[in-house]
Amino acid sequence: MRNALGAVQSLLVLGGSSDIGAAIAERLVPAGCRTVVLAGRRPEAMAPVADRLRGLGATVEITAWDATDIGSHADAVKAAWEAAGDDVDCVVLAAGVLGDQDRLSDDPAAAADLATTNYTGPVSTLLHVARRLREQGHGRIVVLSSVAGERVRRSNFVYGSSKAGLDGFCQGLGDDLAGSGVGLIIVRPGFVHSSMTEGMEAPPLSTTPAAVAEAVAGALGSGREVVWVPSTFRYVMAGFRHLPRPAWRKLSARM
Repeated sequence: MRNALGAVQSLLVLGGSSDIGAAIAERLVPAGCRTVVLAGRRPEAMAPVADRLRGLGATVEITAWDATDIGSHADAVKAAWEAAGDDVDCVVLAAGVLGDQDRLSDDPAAAADLATTNYTGPVSTLLHVARRLREQGHGRIVVLSSVAGERVRRSNFVYGSSKAGLDGFCQGLGDDLAGSGVGLIIVRPGFVHSSMTEGMEAPPLSTTPAAVAEAVAGALGSGREVVWVPSTFRYVMAGFRHLPRPAWRKLSARM
């Protein structure tokens, strides 16, 4: 349960080695989060994150979760809940892969793998998470979507379509959870300077994991259901959504 000041006390990060997931945890621990569970495929990649969080005063556990292993999700969520003491205030879904569009166009199997990591696996996992949160009667889910899913760009349409699917699913899941005591926050960042985008040229309105974490912390305190990072993207994408398709096709090929 949240403490008397409304701060999250227990956190589960799905994708525990993610730069953004780690930044969110590092933002919430000094604000009162005492228990963090990092779940992912590579314990060695999550260990440095765990060390930093312990240095901030949190109790940290590492558990296994693989977005692509659909059959393991029920047990993975159960193990994460047990590691957190059978009560989780906030679940952050931060796992995802970007991929290279040229390679994905030439390798349909790789494109399908990306879609499983970014969409199919999260759908399965979030339904298990939602059931657990309903049972305990409280909690928040934070899902890292992307502005890339608002209108899919030609230059990265496999990734964008996976985020569009995830975003739509989460809108529906959030509506389904209404009245249950459980809320869902969709976070739509632009380009984030992180290990996933290292070496890529940053476009205008790029942001950082710390800025995304700050926006998430604000949303947890305010009850907002959709967060744009930076907030300017709310208006930029409203314009892009109404561009005629031929104009968008030309523009998005260069974005």
